[in-house]
Amino acid sequence: DIKMPTYIYGQSSPSLGDANLRKPMVIEIIEKKFEYLRKEKTLNIYGTVTFGTTAGFSGLLANLIFRHCFKVKQDALKTYASLTTLPFLSTIVSCELLVRHALYSGNISRENCVLRSSLIGIVCGVLYPIALAFSKNGRLAVKYHTVPLPPKGKVLLYWLLLCQTEIKAMVIPLILQTALGIYHGLEHYAIFESTLEKTVHED
Repeated sequence: DIKMPTYIYGQSSPSLGDANLRKPMVIEIIEKKFEYLRKEKTLNIYGTVTFGTTAGFSGLLANLIFRHCFKVKQDALKTYASLTTLPFLSTIVSCELLVRHALYSGNISRENCVLRSSLIGIVCGVLYPIALAFSKNGRLAVKYHTVPLPPKGKVLLYWLLLCQTEIKAMVIPLILQTALGIYHGLEHYAIFESTLEKTVHED
């Protein structure tokens, strides 16, 4: 805290030398404040990017599974690029809007923060990549006739039965994304509390 000294009548005014000594102290306090806020922001960014990166790897795994199930070999670069990029971006955007923005608006509790973050991990990091890989590779399988066409009106059931064994491998990213979501929510809330406490003390 910066407190300005008060002077009573008859007391000597601060010298120019004292004023010159106080200037570096004020600058140092301001620099420490900016450094603290910079570190808090960096922790937020690193945590969210890591969360999004694991969602991207989940998309890679989902694409690999469905390409194998549907015996698709065409458009590999296109499907892998989209299955990596879209889950990554959706996780980043969802965390920014539903977790970080809500936290700094003061709208959610710790439990709500953890719940939102874990749901983002499950939806954006597992369910969305599965649905995306399923639809993209399913269309390619129909286009290039890599697997027998399903009976009319039973496309979804037929393809799910075709992939039911391999799809169990997605349990691994499901557990990982849920755990990371919980950790991500707790970390963000701890950073928010720390920043809030620091601000209150300095005010």
